[in-house]
Amino acid sequence: MALVAAAPAQAAALAGDPAATCSGLAGPGQGAFKIDSAALQSPTPLAVAEKGPTPSGRITPANPAFCKVLGHIDPSDASAPPIRFEVNLPTEWNGRSLQYGGGGFNGVLITGLALPPAQPFDKASPLAQGFVTYGTDSGHESKPGEPPQVFALNDEAFENFAHKAYKKVRDAAVDLMVRAYGKRPDRMYFMGSSEGGREAMTMAQRYPEDFDGILARVPVINWVGLLHASNRSGLVTMGEAWIRPAQVKLVADAVRKTCDKADGSDDQLIEDPVSCKASFRPETLRCTEGQSGDQCLSDQQIAAINTLHSPFKFPFALANGLDDYPGWGVSGEDTPAFGPTGGWSAWWLGTAAPALPPVPANAIQWVFGSGAIQYVMSRDPKLDVRAYKPEDHKERLLQVSNLMDSTNPDLGKFRAHGGRLIMLEYMADYAQSPYAGIRYFEKVQATLGKAETAEFARLYTAPGVDHVGSGAPANVDMLGVLVDWVENGKAPGDLEVVEQKVEAPAFPVVRALPLCQWPAWPHYKSGDVNAAASFACAP
Repeated sequence: MALVAAAPAQAAALAGDPAATCSGLAGPGQGAFKIDSAALQSPTPLAVAEKGPTPSGRITPANPAFCKVLGHIDPSDASAPPIRFEVNLPTEWNGRSLQYGGGGFNGVLITGLALPPAQPFDKASPLAQGFVTYGTDSGHESKPGEPPQVFALNDEAFENFAHKAYKKVRDAAVDLMVRAYGKRPDRMYFMGSSEGGREAMTMAQRYPEDFDGILARVPVINWVGLLHASNRSGLVTMGEAWIRPAQVKLVADAVRKTCDKADGSDDQLIEDPVSCKASFRPETLRCTEGQSGDQCLSDQQIAAINTLHSPFKFPFALANGLDDYPGWGVSGEDTPAFGPTGGWSAWWLGTAAPALPPVPANAIQWVFGSGAIQYVMSRDPKLDVRAYKPEDHKERLLQVSNLMDSTNPDLGKFRAHGGRLIMLEYMADYAQSPYAGIRYFEKVQATLGKAETAEFARLYTAPGVDHVGSGAPANVDMLGVLVDWVENGKAPGDLEVVEQKVEAPAFPVVRALPLCQWPAWPHYKSGDVNAAASFACAP
């Protein structure tokens, strides 16, 4: 199959008077969806907040005049919540649409107004570029004081979260585009990160003809495996096994000492974390006789680190034959991601040892993993997760895995449709293991063939980057890359990622690296270690 450029998207505008056309969209739509409000919005300027949950989360990009449409899709089960969505229709349309994925357990309306995953901070938003953008809450609303997994006790709400909500909202958005512009979109794109990355992979696997270009950044594709491994990660750090912040730095410094110069440079970055994982041993930090405190590790703490690095094994196979979840890697243990904490502190350890029930100081892995065991896997909110055994819940786990795990490597129908897929893994990710995505991509290659996979799919791995894009160069215009591939037939090679200060309006670049296609890594040649030209991609 040759790479053939698709016809470029054709521009259009809101029919007639934009304000009247927009307000006229309110009311019942086709099928079950209803438009609750539709109003023309004035252009808004770029704004940067002092703090945010992620680097890009501090940025509210400038947006043009557009029609903001809020709607919902009623459930079949009266006890299930509706699916809420937002569709943004620019007055001047480029003929393309972009669906945004969610995050965590969702429950928050994704507006489609923010920067998409990995987008450089100084790049215009997709809406400002003329895309119709849209997102959904996936069919439930998180409530303060409630565990984020409570919704999963309802079958329809959980199925919507698994995959149905994104398909239903995609179809509703197409209907709105036809009504607003008089034509269907020429090209449809989907971009998601983390849970949204799983949704992106779900679209390619379950609905292979719905999208032309897909980006899945740090996708939680092996969902059941991840949450079991996350629960285990909390259990092994209870009590004296919990690793204190100063000890996190101790480990991170030891990893850098072991591996930093392996690529030829002394840049405080592990360019080849796969080889580093094979060579680093936490046992070298064991406390000797008479030694204690933050300058060494106890046997319990070393065992916890080795557990984090090891696969979680199931006693039976889940969807698509998987019976394990790969362990996490090394590097970025002390990455600052969420204010003063990041890396291990944000995702694995928190600022206090795991408690039952979890407390705000606990790590995200523990909150997500233990809650998923109670509300999703066992459906017993009072279950003591310390006594949980997967084999006692085999039937339920198989049901959940078949709904949630986006691990089907047969992307033949997506390829036949002409779809293009980019996967992006961050190698210092402690929210989910990048090795899950790497293994999946290699299974796609084994299923379809390496040459055939190269026609429509790419996997890039960025060293040193945390789950949310912190710690090392992570920003790259993947939307532009996808459009170029889908519409112009320009298949991407190695790219470049940049690290930027969150300082508007210039957002200066402080460091850049090549973004290499798996399994290559950046190797230092010569020159400034903060310049991408000083490195080259090589195995």
